Amino acid sequence: MGSQITGGVDTHLDVRVAAVLGDRGGLLATASFDATAAGYARLVAWLESFGEVVLVGVEGTGSYGTGLTRHLQALGIRVVEVDRPNRQRRRRAGKSDTHDAVSAARAAFAGDALGAPKVRDGNVEAIRVLRVARIGASRDRTRT
Repeated sequence: MGSQITGGVDTHLDVRVAAVLGDRGGLLATASFDATAAGYARLVAWLESFGEVVLVGVEGTGSYGTGLTRHLQALGIRVVEVDRPNRQRRRRAGKSDTHDAVSAARAAFAGDALGAPKVRDGNVEAIRVLRVARIGASRDRTRT
């Protein structure tokens, strides 16, 4: 397991499309995995089959990529938030989940993706819970 690799993941409701880059940035492979705990385990095992996973760029860490992000972080794998590609440019070139996964890996590898993953804990989650409770209480008061 001598080489260090970087992964990239394009997330959707039911599937995660992943790409893996070698330690020099060359594309090694792409694959698709189910958006389940078992799928996440297979994705990580697949990444690790290429070398030591040092970084994974994930699109949508606060939405479809939340579960995968938590899974990777629990294993001690560094995760960065990757911005979704420009929609107009993406449509002109033809929509491709595989291309998006490769772009995510390249952005992470090059250091262009520096965003901290959005996680649903800490102060932000506490404020969200309070806000939801307040809105619910206000709605109940109005109904009463």
